Amino acid sequence: MDPRPDDRTDPADHRTEIRDFLASRRAKITPEQVGLPTSGRRRVPGLRREEVAVLAGVSTEWYTRLEKGHIAGVSEDVLAAVAQALQLDDDERTYLFDLARAARPARRTPSRRKDIPVPPAVQWLLDSVTLSSAFVRNGRQDIVATNPLGQALHSPVFDSPTTDGHRHPNIARYIFLDPGAQEFFVDFEGAATATAALLRAEAGREPHDRALRDLIGELSTLSPDFRTLWAAHDVRIRHDGIKLLRHPEVGDLELTYQSLDLPVSQRAVHDLTLYTAEPGSTSEDRLKLLASLAATRSRAAEPTDRIG
Repeated sequence: MDPRPDDRTDPADHRTEIRDFLASRRAKITPEQVGLPTSGRRRVPGLRREEVAVLAGVSTEWYTRLEKGHIAGVSEDVLAAVAQALQLDDDERTYLFDLARAARPARRTPSRRKDIPVPPAVQWLLDSVTLSSAFVRNGRQDIVATNPLGQALHSPVFDSPTTDGHRHPNIARYIFLDPGAQEFFVDFEGAATATAALLRAEAGREPHDRALRDLIGELSTLSPDFRTLWAAHDVRIRHDGIKLLRHPEVGDLELTYQSLDLPVSQRAVHDLTLYTAEPGSTSEDRLKLLASLAATRSRAAEPTDRIG
């Protein structure tokens, strides 16, 4: 996904994305999982193309052409049959349909997606949340708005050298390019895998986003870990669960996090993420301490009125 002079995606690159995604999903399914016989020596991991074709109810020639990236014009019913044959989960199915949508001939040159400022009302919402870390990020994993506790919790990201020269801190850039991320994220492997999968899903939704392509190119060039995870073609859209963090000020935290879609315009959907701790837990005490430290620093930074 190299940057181009305009915002159009090279058709050859797009076909490669489709080919690699479908082949990677096919390789993950064994004949036993779909009730096919396993006799004979198999030269490929997972299913053969002709087996997927049988399961999807299409010819082998047709599926072979699809897996080579010729997805434009394929009906939604056939795509759904292929998704079922490959046992795609909801996120993977959405990604496949996004790839098909992007492959359709455009009547005009696609417009570049513009970054939309976070509306003041969203910032008011964030600031009203005092017992949880709350922040908004876009699909490129830029943190575009936060409440004081959100910034305090993610201070290693905000203070990282990877933020220098950029308008917003970027979670993906921090994870893959700052060695300190392996200390901050207790389950670093899980955080890295999820982040690469989130970027993969965003690339399917927004194939003409030059800034996203630049970010993926940067990470691919500088991070072997990212290159490996990107090549796996894993996709993730929904993001929630348990996060273990080792904060430099308050120590280990076990937090529950939930992400919600936050439409900020007709064109852009951001992500509102909340981190909270189990009531009565040590993590809650430490999160409250961090909130107190953040409030103290915020008051100290406010300008004072002078009488004179």
